[in-house]
Amino acid sequence: MDSLEVSAKTVEEAIERGLQQLGLTHEQVETVVLNKGRSGFLGMGAEEAVVRLTPLPAPPGEKDLPSAAKAALEEILSRMKLKAHVELRTDVQQEEGESGIPPIALEVDGEDLGILIGRRGETLAALQYILRLIVAHQEKARVPLTVDVEGYKQRRYGSLRELALRMAQQAVSTKQSRTLEPMPPDERRIVHLALSVNPDVVTQSVGEGELRKVVIMPRKR
Repeated sequence: MDSLEVSAKTVEEAIERGLQQLGLTHEQVETVVLNKGRSGFLGMGAEEAVVRLTPLPAPPGEKDLPSAAKAALEEILSRMKLKAHVELRTDVQQEEGESGIPPIALEVDGEDLGILIGRRGETLAALQYILRLIVAHQEKARVPLTVDVEGYKQRRYGSLRELALRMAQQAVSTKQSRTLEPMPPDERRIVHLALSVNPDVVTQSVGEGELRKVVIMPRKR
């Protein structure tokens, strides 16, 4: 992979921007500062910082899973004839997969990508499932991998936390359980975590398959 030169207001911002474009981490590149930049006086004479990032060759026997997952997703989007940009996110916390494989989070940005999200994120969930199968087949291992489109999941998770808190208040005030709509495993987990520290309610997943949902119950004293 060729070197990449990136400019930004600060050296740190330029490096982070370059790492996102390459889909690599700090340890996987050689970084050279070409220009530290300067703020100038009253905005005059300001210069942006410029860095060059050169991907390092992977050690023998070591697989570059993030790049493999990113390339697989880009191939899927290309076959769908969608103009989209895929970036590797490093700010998402997930559990490690088998053999301690680090988690991978991919963010898709572009225009008119609602087709990738679908009703209540159903298409996005299917896309993520297919990508996991492809990467698992290629790498012969289950890889903890998530895909988001234009920040949909982050917004959805925020709405679910607010809904969980609101339904918990209703359950306590009415002393009656509240049952939420069916949700995929990752969304049910958000609800459980949001209420795990609430001493007044308990949560439980009920149902089978796609109809599995969360029940919020007032805690018995």
